[in-house]
Amino acid sequence: MTKQDYDGPILEIDKLSISFFTRLREIPAVMDFSVAVQPGEAVGLVGESGCGKSTVALGVMRDLGKNGRIVGGSIKFKGRDMGQMSDEELRDLRGSEIAMIYQEPMASLNPAMKIGKQLMEVPMIHQGLGEKDAYDRALQVVTDVKLPDPKRILESFPHQLSGGQQQRIVIAMALMSEPSLLILDEPTTALDVTVEAAVVELVKELGEKYGTSMLFISHNLGLVLETCDRICVMYSGEAVETGSIEDVFDKMQHPYTQALFRSIPLPGADKNSRPLKAIPGNFPLPHERPPGCNFGPRCDYFEDGRCNQNIAIPMEPIEGDDRHWTRCLKFSEIDWDAPMELMEQKTKGEIGNVVLKMDNLKKYYEVAANALFGGGGEKKVVKANETLSFEARESETLAIVGESGCGKSTFAKVLMGLETATDGQILLDNRNIEQVPIEDRDAKTVGEVQMVFQNPFDTLNPSMTVGRQIMRALEIFGIGDTEADRRKRMLELLDLVKLPREFADRMPRQLSGGQKQRVGIARAFAGDARIVVADEPVSALDVSVQAAVTDLLMEIQREQKTTLLFISHDLSIVRYLSDRVMVMYLGHVVELGTTDQVFSPPYHPYTEALLSAVPIADTSVEKQHIVLEGDIPSAMNPPPGCPFQTRCRWKSEVPGGLCEKEVPPVRHLAEGHQVKCHLSDEKLAEMTPVIKVAAE
Repeated sequence: MTKQDYDGPILEIDKLSISFFTRLREIPAVMDFSVAVQPGEAVGLVGESGCGKSTVALGVMRDLGKNGRIVGGSIKFKGRDMGQMSDEELRDLRGSEIAMIYQEPMASLNPAMKIGKQLMEVPMIHQGLGEKDAYDRALQVVTDVKLPDPKRILESFPHQLSGGQQQRIVIAMALMSEPSLLILDEPTTALDVTVEAAVVELVKELGEKYGTSMLFISHNLGLVLETCDRICVMYSGEAVETGSIEDVFDKMQHPYTQALFRSIPLPGADKNSRPLKAIPGNFPLPHERPPGCNFGPRCDYFEDGRCNQNIAIPMEPIEGDDRHWTRCLKFSEIDWDAPMELMEQKTKGEIGNVVLKMDNLKKYYEVAANALFGGGGEKKVVKANETLSFEARESETLAIVGESGCGKSTFAKVLMGLETATDGQILLDNRNIEQVPIEDRDAKTVGEVQMVFQNPFDTLNPSMTVGRQIMRALEIFGIGDTEADRRKRMLELLDLVKLPREFADRMPRQLSGGQKQRVGIARAFAGDARIVVADEPVSALDVSVQAAVTDLLMEIQREQKTTLLFISHDLSIVRYLSDRVMVMYLGHVVELGTTDQVFSPPYHPYTEALLSAVPIADTSVEKQHIVLEGDIPSAMNPPPGCPFQTRCRWKSEVPGGLCEKEVPPVRHLAEGHQVKCHLSDEKLAEMTPVIKVAAE
């Protein structure tokens, strides 16, 4: 049978159950799971980490390791039951008909082999092509995935490419044999939002060009909205709702889907007047699932004696919708259009005096030009931060946004004292701290400037109880005269981050990601922090946990009058919680203003592209479509003139090639709103909003 002969569903998963077997017990990971992918269709599989999304994908690939087993149901590919296939048939299918793209591109590439050779292997093994034909095919696919200078790329090794380029190569590799089904497992998690937008655009285009069907696994509802035709929402091993994007987004019929949408910052959410609503409680572990409905203990509509009966709850069809199903006993009784109960409105903290002032801060690094080969020779300078100036006030949240490599984390390191400045000054309450490394700072200064890190798993000591770690911080900051004083303060800090006091005696491994992040926050506030640098503090957490953790940060800020510097690339969260926004590109501050100023035109051309790249999980939002070409230039070899000119779509509007010759001056567009751009006032005034919410 040729690839084009089959017209039924490409993939049909029916009542699939997958368990993992340990010495002690069988752990059901996926139960009674059904989904179908039609030819040319893209189906999004969404849910929190641990809900079984990737297990389904590995089940399709028959790659469950030695402990995993399919214990029920079937998986059919083009009508053939994969359970009946021999290992050899499966091997043939896996490279040519079904391809998978993983989350981490480097895990799929051989570091010791040139890109061209890795790509040519696929058609040579699966289609028996000769070397010349395979090379031509590789060149074609690398051109398809929009990589610059394809011939040079084929001659490169993986480490010579950026993350976005590596991910494109992995996509190219998956498409080499023109598969009928492409499984994408969180393919853009490790990428910047502008690169993510380009990769997603690419996947959509290629899907249409090759007629490939897709199973797209993601926890990002906005991405699924932009890439898929249908969606399947998973919770704790089960599909709880499935249907077309429009039906599920606009007419949801499961309490979990509704709760998910209420916990993400869509346009219109506001930290004071319309706070997000976090999902109460925690995700159940596979061997501790409740009787009846898995979501019962966290559900607003739970009914005792009905939702927790020990019976299996089936998927029920929704009348009148396109293949729309839900796993809820009460879906027909719930008023889905009822307005959300308004969360308690918060009063905004009064913004106080300037606590932190940066004045023309520069941070340069010297590296050997041939650092790869043992150094020596001439030195090159990496300009990580260029003349950074801003101030932050008491009780204010200043968001710092930009792609990786723009200098956000470098500036945080200088502020923390992990690095010292090359030039310029940092004033903390009018004291200069830019040249004082952390080991020379007094306990008071160290306690006043604290950090909450991106990955809660790496910041706690695995061999020390939670309480001990917080008390250790108190000891370093010189707080409390006796052990008993410190223990009392530690318990108060646990109250502050809304963790039960008995967690003091737990080890980090007994905590979930969101709980660990709360311990990190408690520790940051142990020394009466004046300034907290939050470096992507929620990007490693699930959507439902993100809402709770951001809310917690805001609440502590109101009580303690902390200045929060919130580093992020997620502009939806930035819009929700920040008072002012600073946009960075290649070490420069290209725009700075209040949140309203930065999110409405006129924009710096880079801000405009950033806003367009953010996936928004709302069908009523219309976005201008701007995809940035090319990657961020290297800070070791920045372009002349304006740092953004190599990717700017407005460059032709500036006469005389000025963008390529001079770094633009800082211009003040309005009170408190500045941009670094050569565009004339008339051109800036022509800009239209990137994000428009359609009138209800």
